[in-house]
Parts: sequence; C-alpha cells; structure tokens
Amino acid sequence: MKNLQEQNTQEAQSVFTAQLQRRSFLQYAGAGAAGIALMAAGCKKRDRGIPEYEGVTLDFKDDFGVLNYAYALEQLEAAFYIQVASAPPSDFTAAQKAYFQDIQFHEIAHREYFKKALSTAAIGSLEVDFSSIDFTSKTSVLGAAMAFEDLGVAAYNGAGVRLKDTNYLLAAGKIVSVEARHASYIRDLVSYGSFADLTTLTALGANNAGGLDAALTPDKVLPIAGKYVKTKINVINL
Repeated sequence: MKNLQEQNTQEAQSVFTAQLQRRSFLQYAGAGAAGIALMAAGCKKRDRGIPEYEGVTLDFKDDFGVLNYAYALEQLEAAFYIQVASAPPSDFTAAQKAYFQDIQFHEIAHREYFKKALSTAAIGSLEVDFSSIDFTSKTSVLGAAMAFEDLGVAAYNGAGVRLKDTNYLLAAGKIVSVEARHASYIRDLVSYGSFADLTTLTALGANNAGGLDAALTPDKVLPIAGKYVKTKINVINL
C-alpha cells in the first residue's frame, strides 16, 4: 500500500488554493484515529545507549510530542477522506459527495498545518490500513467517518491540556471546532439528531458531562486509531 506522502502529493499542493465550500457544509452541519501501538519496549540501542525505535515515536515531553500526535491523527483522517472523495459510494447523493470533498480539503489543510509547524521535528508519513472499510458501501463509509470524527474531537479535547505554547493551543482549538462540525454532520447522516450522542466514547472513559464534548487521553485514543495504521507508533514520556 502506498504511503500517504506518495498518495496525496497533488492534493497537498492544491489544498491552500482550493476554495472550501463551507457555506453549504455549515448550513447543513451547523444545524446541528488503533495497530497504533503504545510500545516503548522492543527497541534497540544506538551507540551511547540512545534508544532507536522502529516506526515513528511520539515523545510527549514537550509540545512537539502533542503536535506530532495530532499530525498522526490528521494523516489518518486525510487519507480516509481522500479515498472516499476519489471514489464515493454509488448511493451517495450529490450533496454528500460535495460535503465529503469539503471535509477532504479541511483534513488536508489540518495535516499540512502540523507538518509545517513541526518542520524537521515532524514524524514520517504513516502507512494506513483501511482493509476493514468497504468503500463501496455507504453504511461502511459513514460508520468509519463517524468513528474518526468522534475520536478526533475527543483526542483534541484530551490533549489540549498538555500544550504549553498558547499559539499552538489556539490553533488546536480552531481545528477541533471544525472537527466537531464534521462530527455533527456525519452523525446526522447516520441517524438524524444524534449529533451529540457520544455513548461509545463515554464507555471508554470519556468525560462529556456538563454539555461539553467528550475528551480522551492519548493512551485511550491511539489503540483505537491503530486499527487503521500499519506503521508502528511508539509512545514515550506520556
């Protein structure tokens, strides 16, 4: 399977000049990431005793670790929506095709923001595994989209407290507000009026009391998202 960088070169080049048709998206949506393993073991040693891990490593000792965590999740979401937008299920309506195109460009923009912010500290491109998703089935695609969006919102909410730089915190707050719009729109497609039903995430320990969106810590998010990622993701200093 191609990695994300190879798959999405043309999309990434055009994302910042593409017009995002948010007006219709927000009209309907506003009415309203598993495999990713937590492994710090099994590594070999470089010279001088420095650990060398296979795959990529999220080091939560500083803001870059949190940004790389978000970058990994945005890589996953962007890859999913790019695949859906390129060949949507045959029973998608014209409006649904247009909305998924919009979401695709949002996720590419999010992915590229983190890549640019991290610069040389960015983790590599992740290899995805969407073999459990039937991209010809509207039900399968919507179910996966709902899982990605609910998990993404909870992940941002659970990781924001770790950010020390207020500029990064502000950017994350803007991004999660867009992800929440995605989540509400997808949920309304699956079951109208269910945009705030987070029963599944609550069962995993998410706290969504007091009218607030759910929040999950990285140790809860990564094993769920890992189902869709082949690349081993090591986590240290969590």
